[in-house]
Amino acid sequence: MITLCARRNCDPRVAWVAADRNEFMCSLSAFRDGSGNQTEQDRGNNVMPHPVRRRGQQLQIGGGQRGVKVIRISHTDLTLKQSTDKPAPPQLEKLMTKLIRASLAALAGLLILTAGRAAAAENPFLGNWALTLPGGYVGWLGITQEKNYLDGAMLWRWGSVTPLDSVFLNDKLLVFTQGHDVQRKNDAGKVVRTQRFTDRFVAQVQGDTISITVFRPHPDGSGVDREQVTGKRIPPMPPAPDLAKVKFGEPVTLFNGTSLAGWRLVEPGAANGWSAQDGLLSNRPVQVEGQPHKNYGNLRTDGEFEDFNLTLEVRVPKDGNSGIYLKGLYEVQVADTFGKGLDSHNMGAIYSRITPTSSAEKPAGEWQSLDITLVDRHVTVVLNGKLIINNQAVLGITGGALTADEFKPGPIYLQGDHAGVDYRNIILRPAAK
Repeated sequence: MITLCARRNCDPRVAWVAADRNEFMCSLSAFRDGSGNQTEQDRGNNVMPHPVRRRGQQLQIGGGQRGVKVIRISHTDLTLKQSTDKPAPPQLEKLMTKLIRASLAALAGLLILTAGRAAAAENPFLGNWALTLPGGYVGWLGITQEKNYLDGAMLWRWGSVTPLDSVFLNDKLLVFTQGHDVQRKNDAGKVVRTQRFTDRFVAQVQGDTISITVFRPHPDGSGVDREQVTGKRIPPMPPAPDLAKVKFGEPVTLFNGTSLAGWRLVEPGAANGWSAQDGLLSNRPVQVEGQPHKNYGNLRTDGEFEDFNLTLEVRVPKDGNSGIYLKGLYEVQVADTFGKGLDSHNMGAIYSRITPTSSAEKPAGEWQSLDITLVDRHVTVVLNGKLIINNQAVLGITGGALTADEFKPGPIYLQGDHAGVDYRNIILRPAAK
């Protein structure tokens, strides 16, 4: 319940708006006119219930009676006026506006949650899901209702978010599929046949928990593997934050320029290609020809963070590839993609999720700057001084995330299992709560 209250001429009036799914009710104390004086009838019936109706961006309390108010909601403000079109007294308007601004964010969140619950009641599978996979891996599933069909996309362990081939309901179950091609070659290595193998997923929902049974046919046709996966519903995305109002704390220098203090490998058993020298945090994952492939580790901060602004410089060699994971969840792509078209896998993109609006990368071997802001699951990326992602929502984790839980603090981690890369001047400013 959101409570809005004001006092004028020592005459208290209390109004509240409560939302339950798509229904609103309100109680508003009566007043007579601009003087605030009440009649005897008003004193005997000080608090009156009124229905609340949505009209576009307005909530209208009551039906044109004395004392009815119209609440107008905008992105940053909410104002009240009398239904008689008489302007509210300046002192009342100022006080009510101040109180309402404080309540607007809570009201917006309540409406979003209400809408999400209403959609879930209609089809409990709709929405985004954080998946826990066998072997300690994580994933993501998104199911949407389009105009005439169900659709969806999925992330499984690593790689990209990919669309589902089909999505349909079967009684109380949701069935979705995702296929892949298998090439059949002859003894000479020539492809003589391409077959399509389809993984089938059967899901059921209990509250905010989803259980999925996965059926994967063997490529040689010898049988089917079966595994069980669980997941939790991800709360609806909040509105884009007003970054002009977000305050950031004192800068934290994550790399001291001389050692790996404050950093450690994500995979303790992996080879370490990271070193600190000449003010640079460098990765050199060297492979020796003729020897087995060596798996190099990713590097993460010891510290964990919530929302923040992160600035750094990076130098990528020709055909180089790395990545910066925000909270260990969302990868900002670092790669040699100069001269290539816009793509969600190119420099500065949120890997496979958000494509930059313009290209701003420099040629391989040149130092490049990144200014990244993460607030309320919305990300802003400035590459080499050019805004390429503007406060856009990140619907879920990217491949290689450390966890599927987007609501707990997490580290900055740098991808080190692909190619060489250099970083410097890594500074983080946490968002003030």
